Amino acid sequence: MQKVTCDMAMSIDGYVAGLHQSLDAPFGEGVGQRLHRWMFDEPEAHREVLDAINSAGAYIMGRNMFGPGRGDWDLNWTGWWGEEPPYHAPVFVLTHYPREPLAMKGGTTFTFVTEGIEAAMALAREAAGDRHVAVAGGAQTVNQYLAAGLIDELRLHVAPVILGRGERLFEGVGDTDLEPVGAPSGTGLVTHLTYRVVR
Repeated sequence: MQKVTCDMAMSIDGYVAGLHQSLDAPFGEGVGQRLHRWMFDEPEAHREVLDAINSAGAYIMGRNMFGPGRGDWDLNWTGWWGEEPPYHAPVFVLTHYPREPLAMKGGTTFTFVTEGIEAAMALAREAAGDRHVAVAGGAQTVNQYLAAGLIDELRLHVAPVILGRGERLFEGVGDTDLEPVGAPSGTGLVTHLTYRVVR
């Protein structure tokens, strides 16, 4: 059965990005790769987790995750990931500014959705077929989907880092119960936690 998942790398104090995202600081000031070192330094140790992240049939992300721009589009900007993004599936980008779909190498097509989170979810569900839909981020986007009760499984990847400020997960999501699924796993760089979102 199709489900909606969400994977988020976060600090122990609940932040998934720093403040003031820019071209030079994609994850915000002072963050760099601190929350994601496990992905790059120990990929084989976390192969099962990474494969699960990359197994969705469609993805949803906020505009801030797609790029640093605000306002009207810079049509030369095609994302942080180069010519072949890692998704290899349809990606629906939430935005207030229309833009034509952007087809990239490897099967990723970015579709820009101006009608809100429910519209993006409907498009992603249809595109994913029998596979699951992943809400990829950032914090504001995930919080909106949690508040709307539209995420089934939340997978947190907690780095042993305290950021102290930034973009925080769980802001404004309301009273939500999480049911642990399986046992925590990980290494010194990260602890993987999986929860079923109970409605």
